[in-house]
Amino acid sequence: MTGSPFLNSIRQDLRQKGYALKTEKTYAHWIKRFILFHQKRHPLTMGDEEVRLFLSYLANNHHVAVNTQKTALNALAFLYNQFLNKPLGELSFNPAKKYRRLPIVLSVTEIQRILQVLDKRNRILFSLLYGGGLRINECLRLRIKDFNFDHGCVSIHDGKGGKSRNTLLPLSLKPAIEQLIKEAITVQVSDNARGIGPSMPFALDRKYPSAYRQPAWMFVFPSTTWCNHPVTGKLCRHHLHDSVARKALKTAVDKAGIVNKRVTCHTFRHSFATHLLQAGRDIRTVQELLGHSDVKTTQIYTHVIGQHFAGTASPLDSLGVF
Repeated sequence: MTGSPFLNSIRQDLRQKGYALKTEKTYAHWIKRFILFHQKRHPLTMGDEEVRLFLSYLANNHHVAVNTQKTALNALAFLYNQFLNKPLGELSFNPAKKYRRLPIVLSVTEIQRILQVLDKRNRILFSLLYGGGLRINECLRLRIKDFNFDHGCVSIHDGKGGKSRNTLLPLSLKPAIEQLIKEAITVQVSDNARGIGPSMPFALDRKYPSAYRQPAWMFVFPSTTWCNHPVTGKLCRHHLHDSVARKALKTAVDKAGIVNKRVTCHTFRHSFATHLLQAGRDIRTVQELLGHSDVKTTQIYTHVIGQHFAGTASPLDSLGVF
């Protein structure tokens, strides 16, 4: 069914609407599972009740996490509301239970221990995750044009939810990043001599077919090999795959002797937010740097540091009685 005309037409529609490739793959996966669950019935012959049954099945039989269930619902909402133009009504189903889990945060010392045992490239990569609160794929997708050393910021384009933002660029990283940029340009020049360049957004590649020769579009963390563009099939050089960073991190965590915490790439983003709030930074500023639409999402970090409002201390502490 993966190559079925129906699913291919959905992928094409997602692509035309500007959805990310990752979203395209995820939505196609859940739509396929929905169809298989109902014995390959065509979605046009189904509706609210079949969607409700599928979502309840995921929660009650497979015990999926609430976010997984929401992703499946978003995929089916796209299928019916936008692709088939057959809007879903009110869905009454048993949602997966959501348990609030506090994010795992590393101490400053633990961050230092991990960074010290990483090689140069990965040390810069994880320093950006921690220094700017980036998600791993936001960091890997960075191009030369996204760095602004004059203003001390880095631009994130098409982040989670399609949002863009500026966040902090640690000035202490300037020499190291400038060296990475030089190395990336060297790779690009070599690729250009073979008619190859960095993978480009499809629409931009059509409008400006020679843009891949401009240094501004080169990835700062380029892949070590070429690949075929997933949309155009054109030979190009993509950015590093996130599995490369995850493997490097696992090795570094073991070397750093951190055994009491489950450390992932996202842990550095959690640590960035928590440490800023511990330093008394305004929660609205942290919200903007993280790219959260709702400050309630950012407030989870105030619970991590044990204070409902960041920087709040008991008035007794100022009396000096004890």
